[in-house]
Amino acid sequence: MIKQISIFATNKPGQVVKVTDALSQQGIDIRAMCVADTQDFGIIRLIVSDTKKAKEALSSHKCIVSTTNVVGIKIPDKPGSTTKPLELLSMHNINIDYMYAFVTRSKEYAYFVMRVENPEAAEDVLVKNGVELITQEEIENI
Repeated sequence: MIKQISIFATNKPGQVVKVTDALSQQGIDIRAMCVADTQDFGIIRLIVSDTKKAKEALSSHKCIVSTTNVVGIKIPDKPGSTTKPLELLSMHNINIDYMYAFVTRSKEYAYFVMRVENPEAAEDVLVKNGVELITQEEIENI
């Protein structure tokens, strides 16, 4: 399981740069980012190199921050690799609330971050069926 940081932000110019600036000042790398919005507000979701330090940095910049346990998987970076893990979750009636992905420079693997209702059950199904999870330590060392 990995930790995701979520930041509540008003939907106006400068909110994302406020977040990225706060993190860069502390030497924190962003591994993945997803921004979702509505008319009035947005949620900035991040996977970072140091979750604890990032949460502290963002809180000190008056950001509304929370952490969430999410499932991270590591799959070969080639067409069709996403199908197996998604089918496994579907077959076990595990719903995905949202999902986003990132790749690294090596392009050997693609990484998917999924928010599910029961992350422990999702991880159990995936591991038992040969899907490789990504750990918090691996995220920090990418």
